[in-house]
Amino acid sequence: MKRIAHRFEGRLHYGWIVIAVTFLVMLITAGTRATPSVMMVPLEHEFGWSRATISAALSINLALFGLMGPFAAAAMLRFGLRRTVLTALTVLSASIALSSLMQATWQLQLIWGLIVGCATGATAMTLGATVVNRWFVQRRGLAMGLLTASSATGQLVFLPLLAALTEHQGWRPAVLTVAAAAAVVIPLLAFLLPEKPASVGLKPYGAPEDFSDVAAARRNPIAIAFGALGKAAKTRDFWLLFASFFICGASTNGYIGTHFIAMCGDYNITPVKGASILAAMGLFDLVGTTMSGWLSDRYNARTLLCWYYGLRGLALLYLPYAFGFGLMGLPLFSMFYGLDWVATVPPTVKLTTERFGSADAPVIFGWIVAGHQLGAAFAALGAGLLRGSLGSYTAATWISGGLCLIGAVLVLRINRGVGHQPMPVTAHA
Repeated sequence: MKRIAHRFEGRLHYGWIVIAVTFLVMLITAGTRATPSVMMVPLEHEFGWSRATISAALSINLALFGLMGPFAAAAMLRFGLRRTVLTALTVLSASIALSSLMQATWQLQLIWGLIVGCATGATAMTLGATVVNRWFVQRRGLAMGLLTASSATGQLVFLPLLAALTEHQGWRPAVLTVAAAAAVVIPLLAFLLPEKPASVGLKPYGAPEDFSDVAAARRNPIAIAFGALGKAAKTRDFWLLFASFFICGASTNGYIGTHFIAMCGDYNITPVKGASILAAMGLFDLVGTTMSGWLSDRYNARTLLCWYYGLRGLALLYLPYAFGFGLMGLPLFSMFYGLDWVATVPPTVKLTTERFGSADAPVIFGWIVAGHQLGAAFAALGAGLLRGSLGSYTAATWISGGLCLIGAVLVLRINRGVGHQPMPVTAHA
C-alpha cells in the first residue's frame, strides 16, 4: 500500500485516492439506505404488513444508524479505521443477503432495523468526517462535499435499478444485488485504504512542514464517545447543531427518502417512476452538495445553512401541490429540493470542527449525526402513522417543511462571534 501511495507523489496527493475509496463505501451505504423505500409496498402486499409496522422497523434502522455514529468514530480511534469499516461492510453484506429469507416482522426488525442500522452507522457520514479530518488540512469542505455527494450518487445508481428489479422480479433480487455490491467493495477497501497518512509515509493534504501526527489514546471506545459528549453537551452550540441536524434528518432520509415512492403511489405514479424522480433529486444533489463543499471553504457556514434549510422548507411546503401541476410540478420540486438534499453536511462539519477542534470533531459530529437520525426515525414513523390515520401525506409534508423554516433560524445562532476562518490544524491520529 505504501508503494502505491508513493506512485502518486508529485502528481496527486494520495488523500484524494482515499476520498475515492471512501466515496465507494459511502455510495454502497447510500444504496443500502435507499433499498427500504422500494421494499415498502411489496412487503405490504406480500405479507399483509401495515405501512406503520414497516415504518416502525425502518425507524429503528434510522435511529441506530445515527446512534452508532459516535461509537463508530471512537472505534476507529481505538481499533483502527480499516478494521472497523471492513467489519461493518462484512456484517452489512451478510445481513442484507440473509434478509431475502425473512418471513416475519420480527425478522424485518432484527435485520433491517437492528443489524443494518448499526452496520451502516460505521460506513456513512461519521466515516466521511473521520477520513477528511485525518487526510486533509486544506480543502476539507470540498473533500467532505464530495463524500456527502455519495448519497446522491447512490440514489442515482441504485434506486432505478432496485425499483425495476422489484417491479419485474420481486424485492428479493433487489436486496441480493445490494448485498453483492457491498461484498465487492470489501477487497478494494482492504487494498487501497491506509489507516492514516503516516501509515504510508505522508502528511495530510495542505499540512505545514512542522505538522506532527499525535497518536490517539488507546482508550475504550465507549469512554471516548461519552467523554466527547460530556464536553460538547456543556455548550449551547452542540445543542444547536444537534437540533438543526435533527430537522435535517426529519426532512430528508426520514421522510422523503423513506416515504416518497409510497407517496407517489397515492397519486397513481408507479414505483419505477417514483424511484426515477428520487434519482433525479440525487443528480441535482450531486451538484448541490459538491458546490456546498466548495462554498464552505469560502463563506460563512451559518449563512449557507440558513439558505439551505429555508429553501428546503419552501420546497416541502410546495410538494403537496406539485402532484397537481402536470409535467412541471414534480420536476420543479425535484430540482429545488434536490439541490440541497444533503448540502447541509459540509457546513455542519465545518462548524463542528471550528468549534470543537479537529481531534474531537469526528466523535462529536457522530453525536450530531445521531440527532440527524433520531429526526429521521421520528419522521419515518410519524409520517407512516399520519398516512395511516389521515389517508394522505399532506400533513406530514407541511410539518416537515415548517421544521425546516425553524431550522433556518436556529443555525444563525451557532458559533456566534466566529466568522470565516481557517479550521484548526490539530493532528488527528
